[in-house]
Amino acid sequence: MHSLYELCDGVKLIQLMEIMGDVSLGRYNRNPRMKVQKAENVNKALDFINSRGVRLTNIGPEDIVEGNMKLILGMIWTLILRFTIADISEEGLSAKEGLLLWCQRKTEPYDEVNVQDFTFSWKDGLALCALIHRHRPDLIDYHSLNKTDRHGNTQLAFDVAEQHLGIPQLLEVADLCDVEKPDERSVMTYVASYFHAFSSMDQAETVSRRVEKFAELMQSVWLSKNEYEMRMRKLLAEIHSTLGSWAETDFTTIPTSPDPTAPSSSSRAATPSQSGPLQTYYALKEHAADFAKYKQTRKRGWVQEKSDLAMLYSNIQTKLKTYGLREYIPPDGLTPTDMTMEWSRLLYAEAQRFRAINAQIRDVKEVLRHKYATIANDLERNLRDITAEISALDGPLEDQQVAIKMIESRLGPLRDVLTRLETADDECRAANIEENEYTIFTREDLQFEYGLVESAVIKKLKFIDNQIVSRNMSNLTPAQLEQFESTFRYFDHDETNTLTLAELTAALASLGIVYSDEDMATIHDELVHAYGALTFEAFINLMVDITEDQMSSDQLRDAFRGISNDKPFVTELDLKVAMLPPVAIDYLKSTMPKVTVNGTGANGEAAQAYDFETWLDGVFV
Repeated sequence: MHSLYELCDGVKLIQLMEIMGDVSLGRYNRNPRMKVQKAENVNKALDFINSRGVRLTNIGPEDIVEGNMKLILGMIWTLILRFTIADISEEGLSAKEGLLLWCQRKTEPYDEVNVQDFTFSWKDGLALCALIHRHRPDLIDYHSLNKTDRHGNTQLAFDVAEQHLGIPQLLEVADLCDVEKPDERSVMTYVASYFHAFSSMDQAETVSRRVEKFAELMQSVWLSKNEYEMRMRKLLAEIHSTLGSWAETDFTTIPTSPDPTAPSSSSRAATPSQSGPLQTYYALKEHAADFAKYKQTRKRGWVQEKSDLAMLYSNIQTKLKTYGLREYIPPDGLTPTDMTMEWSRLLYAEAQRFRAINAQIRDVKEVLRHKYATIANDLERNLRDITAEISALDGPLEDQQVAIKMIESRLGPLRDVLTRLETADDECRAANIEENEYTIFTREDLQFEYGLVESAVIKKLKFIDNQIVSRNMSNLTPAQLEQFESTFRYFDHDETNTLTLAELTAALASLGIVYSDEDMATIHDELVHAYGALTFEAFINLMVDITEDQMSSDQLRDAFRGISNDKPFVTELDLKVAMLPPVAIDYLKSTMPKVTVNGTGANGEAAQAYDFETWLDGVFV
């Protein structure tokens, strides 16, 4: 069409409407000759325009048939606005405002372009070049443009748009560059062509982006599925491996009662304590420590991984549901239900293992309690029997001597039993056993009782030996034997039934017999040489020799009178002046009757003294 007058017969106008509305208007006069035929065509086109909601004011069929260019141009602009610009939308804005916002958004990255309207903003051609470069950077090298060449830039945009984008050149360069204010409607109409051209490209890009986004979504879901299945498979394998390892561990191999073949405390030959239960206790405690470490390390890692897998599975399902995709069903054995069942098995196995370890620890402790109690009770009974046998000794001294020696021979094996008891007690302490309901006898109790029995046997044997010696000394009176025996026991401090040189010197001095140091050394050496040690027998024989020579009653009385300066009593000071050893003085003070004598104190007051006359009367016949 070369002129708007071609619209006057209605034929071109109907064809334009069919193109713009993408419909057929039906039959019409294709070669109208009469004015009425032209009016019918125009009226048909106007009815279609009205049916599309376009309201035309002040124009009728006759105005178009008669060629009223002003009204025809108004109609053309209205049609352009309705069919070309009105359907433009950008962020909720439509028509002019929407087209302007679209231009502003597309040209925003270009510093030299500032689109504010459809008039002055387009005079230098840069806005048109920017729109083309933004969508097709291969058609225009925007950054190499001469930004001051308004005519050149505008013509370049016109040419590129027409040749490569199919946008007809509706304007001339002068319509933009050489007028004070470009026509707004013309610019809008031309720019709208850019919008429609590029919107189809944007739609293609949108389709591509949609496919790309969907592909990315599916790939993301696929990666998440793979990650879920790999991590789930690994976690289930670790749990299964642990359950298998636990199933192979047997905690029921420890005896729950003492070994009946173990030797009792009454056996003559004791054997070392068995260390099997204690070793088992240590092994069980190691299992318990490993189990506690598992709960604090590996198990917590599994709990975290289980929670993460549940979250990952939920995220996959949420993402699929968001985009309306099919629900994800994991392979058999990797579903959340499978994990729940395996986790329940794990918790059950943990409880079983915990109870099994603790039950065996209790059994081992029970074995150790029984073991200690059996030894302790048997040992106490043997010690009690020996004590009773010692108390029941009677009859001739020689028979008693044989019996006590037989009892003494049983102390060695009992010493070994006590050692076994101590080892058993160490095992109980190592196993943190603080109470034992099977016995009331502690280690310390039995150590003390054994010491008492051992001491009683030794003392009884010494006593019997001494009695035999005393009995054979027929030249000593019973009183003298008793005095000498009590003196010997008193100075036998270490209870070895022998006297040292110092103890012998003190014992003789307590009896009023004093020798020089040289003589005492000679006497001691002779006795040791003759008897092997200064035993009770050696002491008694020495006293026989001495008493036969110088220990008559009269001789002793004369000796005490010499010490007391002829007084019938002797004081502690008299004994010290006579240079008796302190131990002899202590013995005499504890033996002789005490009397109180006036005027013998340091300042003439009463003082304590000792009646040696009465004492000697009681000692000698």
